[in-house]
Amino acid sequence: MTRLEQQLQFIKEIDQLKSICRRSYLLSQNRKENSAEHSWHVAVMALLLKDHADCEINVGRVVEMLLIHDIVEIDAGDTFCYDEEGIQSQHDRERKAAERIFGLLPDDQGKRLFDLWLEFDAEETDDARFAVAVDRLMPLLHNLGTEGKSWKENGIVKDQVLNRNSKIGKSSSRLWEYIEAKIMEAAEKGILPERV
Repeated sequence: MTRLEQQLQFIKEIDQLKSICRRSYLLSQNRKENSAEHSWHVAVMALLLKDHADCEINVGRVVEMLLIHDIVEIDAGDTFCYDEEGIQSQHDRERKAAERIFGLLPDDQGKRLFDLWLEFDAEETDDARFAVAVDRLMPLLHNLGTEGKSWKENGIVKDQVLNRNSKIGKSSSRLWEYIEAKIMEAAEKGILPERV
């Protein structure tokens, strides 16, 4: 297979990401978003919010991570972030998917995307921590904009949301300060219950 054929095979394969439904509703509330929409949206967010990172970041690398980080969901599915049982096997399922899907590409490109995916997953670099922060911010904005629709449907409570999303503060104290206040406000308004 030629380099071009491998690249086109990968491009066709990732079309499946458009069929992976997430738990977050669009702000219109008429349907849930899909993983491809999520990846595009968080990539744009990174471009716009880069000035709020606590450390200097390479926004191009951050955008690349955000565009490819959920491709593994084609095989592994979207693991609900509050599903404690599903999270136990998430890394192994996603790594296997990353090896297969990025393996469709020519070796140099496949290795580069796989390495970016690993970096995002490890959350050890400033770029990865900012990518993770933005990735976590979008579902919060969806829930805040839909009166907690997904939170309510799934029985999610304030402490779960705070614990899950406190990682935002590891990369952007400004974004965490803002969103933590919004979470507390949602709890005060009854949008996000204190307990089930």
